[in-house]
Amino acid sequence: MSIETKLAELGITLPDAPAPAANYVPYVISGNMLFISGQISAQKGKLGADLAVEAGAEAARGCGLALLAQAKAALGSLDRVKRVVKLGGFVNSTPEFTDQPEVINGCSNLMVEVFGDAGRHARAAVSTPALPRGVAVEVDAIFEIE
Repeated sequence: MSIETKLAELGITLPDAPAPAANYVPYVISGNMLFISGQISAQKGKLGADLAVEAGAEAARGCGLALLAQAKAALGSLDRVKRVVKLGGFVNSTPEFTDQPEVINGCSNLMVEVFGDAGRHARAAVSTPALPRGVAVEVDAIFEIE
């Protein structure tokens, strides 16, 4: 089954690939690796103050959809993705907030939902006192491609 068919079955429509907000490119292909720049959530706020874990996970899922949109823009087809290698998740959170892994699961779960076992990946989920534009979550990715 193609990834496009899988997305349709899951009821997922990808957004347009966001344009870079500063002096960088949205992705780089090097050999059989696709590196996607950090994608920020639409949701603003700070986990542990303004937002609950569930809202953070939804924000991370939105980052995942943007990552998939960038991958499709880079490759023409998500069927070229061989494996999700690594996600780097950043959570705008208070010093007391310790549920960063549960927040970034919103993106991780999406990758497994879409790619199955090939969506299982290495990952970082870290806290940061602020993110660009005051957003709640940012996630970058590395994909192995064919």
